[in-house]
Amino acid sequence: MRFLRVVVIIGVVLGALFVGVDRWAVGYAENRLAERIQARQGLAGTSEVEIHGFPFLTQALSHDLDRVDLRLRGVEAMAEGRKTRLSEVDASFHGVKLNGDYSGGTAERAEGSALITYADLTAASQTGATLTYGGAPGKVKVTAGVTVLGRTLTRSVVSTVALVDAEDGKGGKVVRVHADEVPGEGLPGIEGLVRKKTDFDRRLDGGLPAGLQLSALTSDETGVHLSLSGSNVVLAGS
Repeated sequence: MRFLRVVVIIGVVLGALFVGVDRWAVGYAENRLAERIQARQGLAGTSEVEIHGFPFLTQALSHDLDRVDLRLRGVEAMAEGRKTRLSEVDASFHGVKLNGDYSGGTAERAEGSALITYADLTAASQTGATLTYGGAPGKVKVTAGVTVLGRTLTRSVVSTVALVDAEDGKGGKVVRVHADEVPGEGLPGIEGLVRKKTDFDRRLDGGLPAGLQLSALTSDETGVHLSLSGSNVVLAGS
């Protein structure tokens, strides 16, 4: 009985040590992977990684991770020389195959979401227009000042914010804000002047891991919500 008791105690101690080492290893790996993702994407803001599954060490030895969650906050994404801030990006990567040197990996598939607040969308417009909620999903209110015959007129329009196919030959999707209707008020050329302030397209893929694409969009009081998905998504690299 004493021998069995000793064996049980040793087993418990070794098990606790293994769990402790495994949790330390996964914490270290999460921090390093977050740093690599941030450096690879050239991102401002903060990044956080959570690796799921236990034990981690056996997953690491096989170079296969079941699931990795990525959380980015205050991301400044560069695309076509323009900076767009994404307040939140949350993504889950499934079936991650780690590189030989553990510097990153590629996921079989991934899905997630991103949020652009109206303040960030206002800055992204780069036209001086102010964007707020438009009162319905997929709608935004755009307010801008235009100069007509020496007078500055302030006009507000309800616009549709949507994902459309890029027209620059690079493929992918862009976020498009387009006024549903612009009151002309009998002044020639005013619609064109207003649309120069209110209508715009913006790419965001410059701030996303390679292979993760915009797939859907809607809006509510908090901002514009983007759905993300992709296959063979590069999580990080050397």
